[in-house]
Amino acid sequence: MEEKRDLLSSVAKSITASPIQELSHLAQRCNAINLAEGFPDFPAPSHIKDAAISAINSDFNQYRQVQGICDHVAIIMNQMHGLDVNPLTDVAICCGQTEAFAAAAFAIIDKGDEVVLFDPCYETYEGCIKMAGGVPVYVPLDPPHWTLDPNKFIKSFSGRTKAVILNSPHNPTGKVFTKDELEIIAAECRTRNCLAITDEVYEHITFNSEKHISLASFPGMRERTIITSSLSKTFSVTGWRVGWAIAPAFIASAIRNIHVKVTDSAPAPFQEAALTALRSPSEYFESLRSDYESRRDYIVNLLARIGFKIHFKPQGAFFLFAELPENCPLSDVEYVRKLIQQAGVVAVPGCGFFHADSSVEKLSQEGYNYQDRYIRFAFCKSDHTLASAAKRLGELLDAAGCLKLK
Repeated sequence: MEEKRDLLSSVAKSITASPIQELSHLAQRCNAINLAEGFPDFPAPSHIKDAAISAINSDFNQYRQVQGICDHVAIIMNQMHGLDVNPLTDVAICCGQTEAFAAAAFAIIDKGDEVVLFDPCYETYEGCIKMAGGVPVYVPLDPPHWTLDPNKFIKSFSGRTKAVILNSPHNPTGKVFTKDELEIIAAECRTRNCLAITDEVYEHITFNSEKHISLASFPGMRERTIITSSLSKTFSVTGWRVGWAIAPAFIASAIRNIHVKVTDSAPAPFQEAALTALRSPSEYFESLRSDYESRRDYIVNLLARIGFKIHFKPQGAFFLFAELPENCPLSDVEYVRKLIQQAGVVAVPGCGFFHADSSVEKLSQEGYNYQDRYIRFAFCKSDHTLASAAKRLGELLDAAGCLKLK
């Protein structure tokens, strides 16, 4: 087996299966209700599905790039953020935000370049940076409200820093970065002449009075920011794989070239359907926010009632990052395993979003060891799914009304 492993590249050897995958297999065996994965289990909008079916029947089934997507994305970015995007040169269509992010990383990162990320963060970023030869540098956001400490951020830069990665609204915490925090990030990028790659897939899912602000909208940032996004979260079509990168023309061209070499084309009929999705009226987006806000409130109230510590109510996206009950001796992984086995409900241990770099290790030594105390619950689920999960959890409450796992 070791001899066969020697045939693998160093990149392949560095990318291993997550221990969380073992919990996924356990969840399947136990027929657990899925509050782990970030995809909806309710139907996508009918008019968008009808558009995809129509495209297939109209034989839009071969390689293609639908320029109309770029045109609509440029209009939306101008309406939302006042950005002047040339749809002919500044937008690259990709196979979802994931490929757009990967292609962006491959377009700008060389071996040894350092890339600043905010911890906790979505695990795909690290893999793409390492495959490009870059070195991730993590800046811990301060719990329980996941605030940005300007001093920690500024100290993370060196002469080798090439880019900053920003995901807002944020997975896994639901944080929407404030205007002041974005000002700090933008100022340091300008001062250090660094690029930024943003993941804005939850741009239309914000709650209460929170508004998503793109980093590219700050002075001096349009020319140094690569925005990545997709249809997936906004239109409940995570399997369609239609996304895009918005960047200065020379970077967008590089991303487009990488995309063509790797996958050639995003799925043609779903690109056609994207035109219908992107033309959705404002009422659609208002309803999207309202529906997810109701689901957020439901799961926040549910988990708070049964003993979880909810210090931070999600401001955007569709995840709740809940802290384990005060007196729980279990780690996040141990807790989720028991949750699957005894309640038949699965969530994601928070440790998969944290990264052990020196700054975080120092925090742990100072008594702030929180990396194994959080669990991410996805509330992008139907009312029936959420109610079923509540019923199963309710069957394991102790006399005080708190969840009791043996």
